[in-house]
Amino acid sequence: MTVNFSNNTTNSATKKDKPAKYTIIKQYICENIESGEWLQHAKVPSENELTIQFNVSRMTARRALQELTEQGILVRSQGAGTFVATFKSQSSLLEIRNISDEISERGHQHKAKQLLLRSIPVTEELAILLNLKNNEHVFYSEILHYENGEAIQLEHRYVNASLVPKYLLQNFTEITPHEYLSSVAPLTEATHEIEAILASSRICQQLKILVTTPCLQVKRRTWSKQGVVSFAILTSPGDKYRLGSHLKF
Repeated sequence: MTVNFSNNTTNSATKKDKPAKYTIIKQYICENIESGEWLQHAKVPSENELTIQFNVSRMTARRALQELTEQGILVRSQGAGTFVATFKSQSSLLEIRNISDEISERGHQHKAKQLLLRSIPVTEELAILLNLKNNEHVFYSEILHYENGEAIQLEHRYVNASLVPKYLLQNFTEITPHEYLSSVAPLTEATHEIEAILASSRICQQLKILVTTPCLQVKRRTWSKQGVVSFAILTSPGDKYRLGSHLKF
């Protein structure tokens, strides 16, 4: 379950508009982690301690800890307590990396071409993916990434405008969307959906490949402590790009 931690309440807010108590506990924990007050592997307050501190039931405290554990922000050890996790301990099998860094590490040159950058009305599907209302707008970017002058990835990205209000002001030929979003809305969670596809004729034209060329497509959603930040569709020619990870157990 993804929770929007935004609590811009006003004096006229009704009781039902106030964040749930377990959400307040989650916000408290995430703020301490993001500020550096609690470092990785630091022990966080127990269910009993949170129950007393926030004047809630033990079930409410348990729900807050459990949801943060499921998101990979915390890890729980039977008999020892609950601790701040590292990014590597999250459930994602793939490390979220900046494509320009990947290319630079290979000793190659990265270049990006900004094809589109604008605000668009939210569709029903995007409203679900970004946890938005149907009458809102989202920011949309379309970036073509090059390695040594050859197109290797087309990035379509939909961004939660309320969480990243200055997204349209950026120049994504100088900074990648991932790099910018990581700086203004630090990652706490991500999901991936990976499949082999035959891309549309338009995408094939942009990547300068044949319509019969197999492509690798990654659909990725990312969260910050405030909620869903973006949904990206990354399409790459299968013969020019591959995914890999180094896992430690």
